Amino acid sequence: MMCCASCGIAEDDNKKLKTCTAWKSVRYCSVTCQKEHRPQHKRACKKRAAELHGELLFKQPESNHVGDCPICLLPQPIDSEKSIMMSCCSKVICEGCDYANQMRQQEGKLEQTCPFCRHPLPDTDADHNRNRMKRIEANDPAAICMMGFIRFDEGDYQGAFDYWTKAAELDNSADAHYQLYNLYDEGKGVEKDTNKAVYHLEHAAIGGHPLARYNLGIIEKDKGRLERAIKHWIIAAKLGDDESVEALKLCFREGRISKDVFAEALRAHQAAVDATKSPQRDEAEADEQNMEAEKAAGEN
Repeated sequence: MMCCASCGIAEDDNKKLKTCTAWKSVRYCSVTCQKEHRPQHKRACKKRAAELHGELLFKQPESNHVGDCPICLLPQPIDSEKSIMMSCCSKVICEGCDYANQMRQQEGKLEQTCPFCRHPLPDTDADHNRNRMKRIEANDPAAICMMGFIRFDEGDYQGAFDYWTKAAELDNSADAHYQLYNLYDEGKGVEKDTNKAVYHLEHAAIGGHPLARYNLGIIEKDKGRLERAIKHWIIAAKLGDDESVEALKLCFREGRISKDVFAEALRAHQAAVDATKSPQRDEAEADEQNMEAEKAAGEN
């Protein structure tokens, strides 16, 4: 690492060596040396790059791609309907903190403001859009990714592709990578491309996206590589993904995994789910269920 892999010159204050981007253990003093060494280095480099990618791909993420609520600091639920993105600051707030903030403001007859940045809440959809565009102009990856969802819902797949591509480039957004996978997989807004679809699916999985993990497992299973599929499902289960637990349950019944491995995955799954719970979130969910029940009763 301290000498050029081609000519052997040592690094000093006057000569800085550049590391091979694929194989981090090899360095060169110049482009010329890198080209001259390529015939010897190419095969080993390709092999090592694949090994490094495999190590990264099957590393257990510390949390899911949503991360923690910036207010209560508890892990966000995987279900996107249990949180809300504020258009003023692009922060994703859990429904518990949003509900608690609403109750506090109603009881105190206070102005309705964002629970994070305290900016007054927009009155109309147009105000929300203006806030988002301000965040997009500031190159906020979360706002850019959200605009991709809006364009997709409008049927503007090319616009969605452009926004998600930018979000992926700016912040390596797992959400953006997952949506790009869907576009390439279905051929919406872009030409259908399996290789690019898998590329984005793997980046989403590395970023902690449980559904991306589950889908990678399905792809590996369909290719007859069940061992790799099980690895993906275990990682996703430990992030709280229910579908991966069901896939592992089937593997256990068929004798593909041991009782100990299955039990460990179940315990980790339950721990991930329990970590997302709080009294405020329970209250918010109960209130929502009551409102839905009242609405159903009124319709009947």
